[in-house]
Amino acid sequence: MNSKPLNDKKERLKSSSIYMWMQRITQYLDRYNIDGFAGLVPGGIGDAATGLLSVVHVYFSAIRLHSIPLTLAVLNNTLRDILLGMIPFYVGDLIDFFHKANVKNMALIDGFINNDPVVTHEVNRKAWQAALVLVALLAGICLMIFVLIWLTKSLGTILFS
Repeated sequence: MNSKPLNDKKERLKSSSIYMWMQRITQYLDRYNIDGFAGLVPGGIGDAATGLLSVVHVYFSAIRLHSIPLTLAVLNNTLRDILLGMIPFYVGDLIDFFHKANVKNMALIDGFINNDPVVTHEVNRKAWQAALVLVALLAGICLMIFVLIWLTKSLGTILFS
């Protein structure tokens, strides 16, 4: 089998503007801890903004790599990061400094592009688990939003009545 077309495809993927954009997002959000600092912005605005920036990893795995298992794993990491960042009283912000979802997503994407058998096996093995976790994470995010609204309303009533 000729590996030249495969290597050309890898090089095209790695030299694409979206791949380079993912690398910059990963570097700024996780390596420079912008994700953790953005979480300090009140009202979950920082967490939402960094979560939206992480969607580029989901797009790349779904549209460019055409891998449902990889997309599920990447989405799982991204939603877990959002949920953890939403934990109130700065606990989520502290967790954001240590939970490096974008670094994990880049490692999965790079391993998938390079046909790393360990990464490929891990992604395929966890595909169903990731789908179930995604449903739980989405429910958790909805519940957390409800709790935060209730908590804000309760504290507002106590403080301003």
